Amino acid sequence: MTTFNELQKKRRSIYQLGKNIDLNNDQLFELVKNTIKETPSPFNSQSVHAVLLTGDAHEKLWEMTLAELKKVVSSEEAFAETKNKVDNAFAAGYGTVLYFTDRKIVDGLKEQVPAYAHNFDDWAEEGMGIAIYAVWLALAEQGIGATLQHYNPLIDAGVQEAFNIPESWVLRGQMPFGSIENDAFEKTYLPDEDRFMRFN
Repeated sequence: MTTFNELQKKRRSIYQLGKNIDLNNDQLFELVKNTIKETPSPFNSQSVHAVLLTGDAHEKLWEMTLAELKKVVSSEEAFAETKNKVDNAFAAGYGTVLYFTDRKIVDGLKEQVPAYAHNFDDWAEEGMGIAIYAVWLALAEQGIGATLQHYNPLIDAGVQEAFNIPESWVLRGQMPFGSIENDAFEKTYLPDEDRFMRFN
């Protein structure tokens, strides 16, 4: 049986993805949905929302991303490098999970609990991080590779329009995933004494 720490080591950023995974779209949706449902959030606010893109929708996302990047990249050479990365590391995968924060929930909490109003933005980001990590671990457990990308806010308007996303949902990250076609880079660690302390 895989221990939690072994699963953590299995979860890596995979930049060469393919489409050869064992789960079907229904199983993937259940995995993403149920994993996020069981993650903690401040005041059980459940402000993390997600959209699963596969097939044509997945391809559409990365085509849209490239179109927006072409507008801001400094040169044709730079865009060629960017396109190569997007095509081979993200679009080549099986699908993408889009992560959103529902601002209506977060802003509502600020009104309901004004004593903590200054904390809710930070707490929403903590909830987002927990949810993203949980899904990443769940994918790793299934032998599926992934990375976390942040092309927001560059693609926010296009995503909202293309996939009919509610106005209050703010895009926070994109997780392309798929079969692992090449191993992750070696992971290095800072010295423990620079990161951890304990007192008895």
